[in-house]
Amino acid sequence: MGMVDDKVCLVTGGASNPGLGHAIAHKLASEGAIVIVTDVDAEGAAITAAEIVAAGGRAQAWQQDVTEEAAWDATMAAIQSEHGRLDALINNAGIAVLKTLPELTMADYNRQMLVNMTSVFLGTQKAVALMRQVGVKGSIINMSSVAALVGVPACSAYAAAKGGVIGFTKTVAAETAADGIRCNTLHPGLIDTNMQRQSSVENPEEYVKLNAAVPMGYMGPPHTIADAALFLVSDLSTYMTGAQMVIDGGLINQ
Repeated sequence: MGMVDDKVCLVTGGASNPGLGHAIAHKLASEGAIVIVTDVDAEGAAITAAEIVAAGGRAQAWQQDVTEEAAWDATMAAIQSEHGRLDALINNAGIAVLKTLPELTMADYNRQMLVNMTSVFLGTQKAVALMRQVGVKGSIINMSSVAALVGVPACSAYAAAKGGVIGFTKTVAAETAADGIRCNTLHPGLIDTNMQRQSSVENPEEYVKLNAAVPMGYMGPPHTIADAALFLVSDLSTYMTGAQMVIDGGLINQ
């Protein structure tokens, strides 16, 4: 038996490989979940789902722009129609535009708030509604960051969005606890993903400094975040809500 057998799990931002959503989708499927992988990159999402199926898991891939409410409505309607329930939502889709304060434009700021914060609001609101409707005691995982917990240069807009995710999640946890719906945040540190590799191109000097500051001495592999997500989806965490899970190799202890 797997840790999440037959749980219907939606993972957003699952196309990029290496990426957190990709790793989480694979991990949940390997432990028995039925995984719906969505991304604005439909081809990438389909590749992730195909990999899971080839490995013996169950997965579907749908295109979804997480910044559009209509897309969320369509995704939830399809999940209810095909599966009758949603057990877990992993709000993983995100972007990072790493610029110092003088360099940031309003377009940079607004885009990061829309993708990293507004999408979390939309997804959480729709997931809670469906879970309540069908009586599911589900799990919602909202992806934050260590950048929301400590000051990281060139991350002001990104940190603002990820900090907003914390406060939003804690409030939702308080509102849904009586329904048995859990809502928690994950806070990755420096993880070896395509997003992190892009940041090394945009801000190489800060990237080198941050890597050198990790007490464990290396950048974390995506599966470390996937393992944490598995725990939060599984029944091992049924008494845990409104919590912040930090997986960063000790970075924020510095």
